[in-house]
Amino acid sequence: MRKLLCALPLLFAVPLIAQSAPQMPGTMDVARVTAGTYNTDPNHTLIGWRVSHFGFNDYFGIFGDATGTLILDPAKLNEAKVDITIPVSKVTTASVGLTGHLLRAGKDGGKADFFGPAPTDAKFVSTNVAASGTTAKITGNLTLNGVTKPVVLDTTFSGAGNNMLNKKPTVGFHASATIKRSDFGVNFAIPFVSDEVKLDISVAFEKAS
Repeated sequence: MRKLLCALPLLFAVPLIAQSAPQMPGTMDVARVTAGTYNTDPNHTLIGWRVSHFGFNDYFGIFGDATGTLILDPAKLNEAKVDITIPVSKVTTASVGLTGHLLRAGKDGGKADFFGPAPTDAKFVSTNVAASGTTAKITGNLTLNGVTKPVVLDTTFSGAGNNMLNKKPTVGFHASATIKRSDFGVNFAIPFVSDEVKLDISVAFEKAS
């Protein structure tokens, strides 16, 4: 009996704790998505890349501060349009030496091994969207290092709601793709550093005012 009496306060406390638990601003609820034009949240949009290094392990880095727009109508998903600009000059890795190499000028005025000291921004512009439920294949043109090639992004809806800080309606997506850097004229150290580059993209879009 004494144990039962001791347990009673806990039984009453559980519902109160559940009621006070904070709710996530974004959830995977497509009903929260409203039609309109959205701008990227550059502080929370990342384009990750991964390459095989000498066949031993993978090395990876990220591009941040991406800007652009998404035009979206949940009733007409296949008519969505995406236009994203990626500042290659802001590439980041865990190694100061590697980051410096990616942005280093070529020797004796020759071609840079990777992007060089003043790379132009990369750009992705969608040309077709094939949506199915909460996923979509987004085909578009990727311009990188002055070369434009078609790329397909495998995209998944990851959440929608109002940003708790600025109150703006926000939608989020994850996407992945694999490209060949040689297609864009970045040929240094192939095949020892893989030609294939895996892209892992996490993007948040906030509705324009």
